[in-house]
Amino acid sequence: MNDTVADLVGRPLRLLLSLCLFGGLWQLAAIGIGNEVLLPGPLDVGRALAALPADGTLLRDVLASLKRVFTGFLLAAGIAVPLALVLAYVKPLQQLLLPIISLLRPIPPIAWIPLAILWFGIGDKPSYFITTLAAFFPIFLNAHAGGLAVEARHLHAARFLGAGRWRVIRTIYLPSALPQIWTGLRIGLGQSWMAVVTAELIAAQSGLGYMIQISRINLETSHVLVGMLTIGVLGALMTALLSYAERFVLPWQQIQR
Repeated sequence: MNDTVADLVGRPLRLLLSLCLFGGLWQLAAIGIGNEVLLPGPLDVGRALAALPADGTLLRDVLASLKRVFTGFLLAAGIAVPLALVLAYVKPLQQLLLPIISLLRPIPPIAWIPLAILWFGIGDKPSYFITTLAAFFPIFLNAHAGGLAVEARHLHAARFLGAGRWRVIRTIYLPSALPQIWTGLRIGLGQSWMAVVTAELIAAQSGLGYMIQISRINLETSHVLVGMLTIGVLGALMTALLSYAERFVLPWQQIQR
């Protein structure tokens, strides 16, 4: 009980100390540079942050980026997880399609942006494409590894006891592969979040990436940093929410720990 209380008190304290250290180093760097256009201090960025929400600009850009990320992420998960498990289960199909995926995987999402603009124009559609692409490969690779790691003896035992194909998949295959699928989803969401900002720098007229680009052109460096910090905070919140959800999705993992 005492350890639990100490942990609850210690976590916020460690977070506060970390933020203070970050802010202090940032302020020292700003003083050393001595140019607000190159690097404004934390107080300047705080004033810019306080001014932005007054007209709703920041909220609109945040919502635009989140919509693109979650749309792309859900599309990627909906395609990658079933495909990966089917390929792990059906060896001839794996031999046919895996070389194509291995060829496309090293191509960074940013390299697809010119094609995305040509195919879909400017707006949400190229961002959906880029975020889907960014999330697809980590989700697929982890789900495929999870499918390959399923113990054959467990599958044989279930069949021996009379379980049909769909029941084997539902009760043995999916639960066995789920920890690695979940790891892929966590990585995929992070990759999708980073990719959407890159896409918005070039192929969008809203979102946090677009906000950063316009602020850079206008030499509003404090607004650039507001956008960057917003990206960091939202990314950290997504990671924390997925870690919290893991307790319910993978309860047996918590018991093992």
